Amino acid sequence: MQAQTNVDPLSAIFAALADPTRRAMLARLALGDASVNELAAPFAMSLPAVSKHIKVLHNAGLISRGRDAQWRPCRIEGENLKGAMDWIGQYKQIWEDRLDRLDVYLLTLQPPPTSTPTSGDKK
Repeated sequence: MQAQTNVDPLSAIFAALADPTRRAMLARLALGDASVNELAAPFAMSLPAVSKHIKVLHNAGLISRGRDAQWRPCRIEGENLKGAMDWIGQYKQIWEDRLDRLDVYLLTLQPPPTSTPTSGDKK
C-alpha cells in the first residue's frame, strides 16, 4: 500500500482511529504517558509493528513523542481529537431529532389505553 500524502487532518484522525490496536493504545495513553515497550506489552506483535502504529497516531496528531534522557514517552494529544468530535457532533442533533420524530410516530401507532372497570364502578 502506498503512503498517502497531503491527507486532510480529519481523514488522518479517522484513519488512525479505524484500527482497534491504535484505539487501545490511545486508551492506554489516556491514563498517562507510556513508552513504546509499555504500549506494546498487551499486543502479540513485533516492536517494529508497534512503531508503525505509533507513527500513524503521531502523523494524525493524536499523540506526541517526548524525550526524557533515554526514555521517550508517548503522550496523548486530546485536543486534536476535538476536530473529530466536532465533526461527529454536527450529526448528533440530526439523529436526535429523527429519533424524537420516530418516537412520536410510534406513539401514534399504539392503540389508546382501554379502561377496565374497578370494583366501585356500576355497570
